[in-house]
Amino acid sequence: MYVPAHFAPDDDAVHELLTNHGAADLVTATPDGLVATVLPFVYDRERGTLRGHLARNNDHWRQEVLGDALVIARGPDSYITPSWYASKSEHGRVVPTWNYVTAHVHATLTVHDDPSWVATVVRDLTDHHERTRPHPWSVDDAPPTFVAGQLRAIVGVELSIKRIEAKFKLSQNRPPADIDGVITGLRDQGDQAAADAVAQHRP
Repeated sequence: MYVPAHFAPDDDAVHELLTNHGAADLVTATPDGLVATVLPFVYDRERGTLRGHLARNNDHWRQEVLGDALVIARGPDSYITPSWYASKSEHGRVVPTWNYVTAHVHATLTVHDDPSWVATVVRDLTDHHERTRPHPWSVDDAPPTFVAGQLRAIVGVELSIKRIEAKFKLSQNRPPADIDGVITGLRDQGDQAAADAVAQHRP
């Protein structure tokens, strides 16, 4: 990944993204070409892993993996219009761009076709995404026989992380007045997450 110095995040920012990302793309090279599946993952910083699951009927987990697997996690992204820049009225030498947050995780993929392992990752994923809700749903809220049937229909995957390349392109290369304009513009159009990301990572 091409990462200019001003768009390189620190380790804590990368770990925050991996902890709180939405669904990510699992990409593997196979003898038949590239295969990709969109999955949510649970990130374990201490163990250096991402864990998730996919449908048993999805042939991705059966494919031979050539080399490392790649997980692409993303944060907020947004179109940035030059109209938000103070520089536009000063000299006009401005162009549109795109702000984004991403991490490319290179890892070794292990498949877990084991009900207890899969049950644990399902609970961990559920608890992670339900934890901030006023009335969190639990796996235990569903009938045990129903849960057991659902678990038989999925297969677990674990990514042991080898290296991470990350880029937080959030207008850090713009003058302070332009950054102010980007934050205001994003908030005015209702893109609060993108505005907060720019504000958090401004130089």
